[in-house]
Amino acid sequence: MTTDRANGLTYAAAGVDIDAGNALVDAIKPLAKSTRRPGADASLGGFGALFDLKAAGFTDPLIVTTTDGVGTKLKIAIDTGLHDTVGIDLVAMCVNDLLAQGAEPLMFLDYYATARLEVDVARRVVAGIAEGCRQAGAALVGGETAEMPGMYSHGDYDLAGFTVGAVERDGVLPRLDRQRAGDVLIGLASSGPHSNGYSLIRKIVERSGLDWSADAPFAPGQTLAEALMVPTRIYVKPVLPLLKAGLVKAVAHITGGGLIENPPRVIREGLAARFDWNAWPLPPVFQWLQETGGVSDHEMRRTFNCGIGLMLVVDGDQAPAVLAALLNAGEDAFVIGELAAA
Repeated sequence: MTTDRANGLTYAAAGVDIDAGNALVDAIKPLAKSTRRPGADASLGGFGALFDLKAAGFTDPLIVTTTDGVGTKLKIAIDTGLHDTVGIDLVAMCVNDLLAQGAEPLMFLDYYATARLEVDVARRVVAGIAEGCRQAGAALVGGETAEMPGMYSHGDYDLAGFTVGAVERDGVLPRLDRQRAGDVLIGLASSGPHSNGYSLIRKIVERSGLDWSADAPFAPGQTLAEALMVPTRIYVKPVLPLLKAGLVKAVAHITGGGLIENPPRVIREGLAARFDWNAWPLPPVFQWLQETGGVSDHEMRRTFNCGIGLMLVVDGDQAPAVLAALLNAGEDAFVIGELAAA
């Protein structure tokens, strides 16, 4: 049965623009194609994505999955129009978690939710996601764009990411049975606060009285917003070869909870991380945040990464080779402590 309703409601009138959604899909297809890798063709448009583990070179793999978001760092992006790197943050927060299981990132999917779809903003965000996938060696195989008027304020959006990885059965981390007192802790430098602690960061900026467009006191040549929007470092390419070579006993991704709460998640009972807090320089951004906010050392260490984005546990005899490999790969890496009896 058909009925003519001259004044009938449409989905567009309710606030959802199907044409804008289609335009976004067309705009991001080349971005997804640029992330192709063995095992996935990174095409969009289907209801699901397939991955060929055999084509990726795995023999007896276990599947590993992670999910994460960007947190209130998005609020700075929305307030300042700096949308181009939050997608890298999204990928980084997921794929760095995979390393803690010894896994290689294979596929990535995103979820983008907003009140009203602005195609250019969404395309810039997805371009960042594609860049993050290229850095991680993962294929961007799909996602979901949700236009939900009434759920978000105008201009706001939220992001979630989902990654699938794999690890050979005998390569799963952490290797708790191999950990011993005296094992060396190697830290890989962060690029800044990464994607954690931004609710506190925004409070500190408010206390400082500075606008986002002001010169960053700790980063000459950048605005405050630009300096605080530096994307999360992706550690896959320098670290994965070390994992596959069996040189690492555990990996801790230093996210929310900092160096206080994350390392115990990968260290066996009876042992604890003993840090030399003077072994690496506290980056200027954290010095400024601590001084401006009057934040205690303990609060800094349980909120921020304080300059260490990833921690490796390695045998003392292998530590020099691991450190040299990381430095040769372009990472800033430091011996930051050791395992000791708890």
